[in-house]
Amino acid sequence: MKKFVMAALGGTVAGVIATTQIAGPLVAQENARSSNVYEQLDLFGDIFERIRAQYVEQVDESKLIEAAINGMLTSLDPHSSYMNPQDAAAMRVQTRGEFGGLGIEVTQEEGFVKVVSPIDGTPAEEAGIEAGDFITHVNGESVLGLTLDKAVDLMRGPVGSEIVITVVRKGEDEPFDVSIIRDTIKLTAVRARTEGHTVVLRITTFNDQTTPNLEAGLKEEIEKAGGIDNVDGVVLDLRNNPGGLLTQAIKVADEFLESGEIVSTRGRNPEDGERFNATPGDMINGKPMVVLINGGSASASEIVAGALKDHRRAIVVGTKSFGKGSVQTVMPLRGDGAMRLTTARYYTPSGRSIQNLGVSPDIVVEQPRKVAANEDEEPKSAVPRLRSEADLRGSLSNDSLSEDEVRQIEEERAKAEAAAQLRDEDYQLAYAVDILKGLSAIAPRD
Repeated sequence: MKKFVMAALGGTVAGVIATTQIAGPLVAQENARSSNVYEQLDLFGDIFERIRAQYVEQVDESKLIEAAINGMLTSLDPHSSYMNPQDAAAMRVQTRGEFGGLGIEVTQEEGFVKVVSPIDGTPAEEAGIEAGDFITHVNGESVLGLTLDKAVDLMRGPVGSEIVITVVRKGEDEPFDVSIIRDTIKLTAVRARTEGHTVVLRITTFNDQTTPNLEAGLKEEIEKAGGIDNVDGVVLDLRNNPGGLLTQAIKVADEFLESGEIVSTRGRNPEDGERFNATPGDMINGKPMVVLINGGSASASEIVAGALKDHRRAIVVGTKSFGKGSVQTVMPLRGDGAMRLTTARYYTPSGRSIQNLGVSPDIVVEQPRKVAANEDEEPKSAVPRLRSEADLRGSLSNDSLSEDEVRQIEEERAKAEAAAQLRDEDYQLAYAVDILKGLSAIAPRD
């Protein structure tokens, strides 16, 4: 026993010596790193004082410090930034669903402002701004080299005032100017309507109103149809939806999932990761779904699309989404300002990060670009209607159908013609509606 204790003690002493020998260099490295940080902070203070004392003009110290803070944050990634008290208040208003501006969600790429998406029914959308456009100048002033917040500040102004932005667009040979009248942006988070026997839910943003709007709109359309049994399915239109609140994205996905993971987030430290799971209950009782996405579908939109796709709850149609797979946390700061900091990446239920990759649709469907009619060109002749049996002189009549059956055939023909008209107005949506109509046609009957 005595020998065992001594051996254990000897091992402990050896372990302490070994630990000391290994930890010594680590402690020295940490001390050197801390010393270097303090030297850099001293350098910052030295530069700040020299600017105050020797710059050619009097400087505003608070703006100088604010610019330094913002520069530190924007150097991390395009979505981290500092918000002064005014910007922080505007952000809080925006999440409630009403704010002033042009109505575009933007990011920064290669020094220029890139449009993630225009918001439905806003001045920017009405002026023809498209997802993927680059804004190079605002009222003739270049935005190259400006931080995203400063570029956005240039676009802000009194409601009713005019702004001219210069746009570079893929497929256009030259930049062009677009004049927009600023307005108060009131967001209707969800617009619901019915196409044929398909309920279309157009989600424009994820704010505090999204889930209540979704539930109310879906319930109303189902009641108009005479019950869920009279509905072929639901199209969830997330095109040009720039995202918003993570909590709302989770709630929207949960409305159509009975169980399973919706999304997970993983931060710098493994213990900070979170998983969000669906709760029992499906608002449409398992009816088929199509989710529409495009290059303007970002962030929270991608969470919803990714969750419904991975669970095979919906068919995803359209084009590849934006690819913003990071989570920003808004942290209040002293003086009523706030800091937006990227704190995690999010992952779809299959464990995939869509950062820079986006959500890939199950069926790729491009939206044909609308080409304005050229007045100098002669209009193309319409495709002639082919003759049918009914057009032939002396053809036999069909006396096997009752008046009700003939009326039903005519109604079905009218619906088909309405669907054809929808293809001219919105090809991607018409494609989604056709998918659900086809699934309904082959569904087993009770």
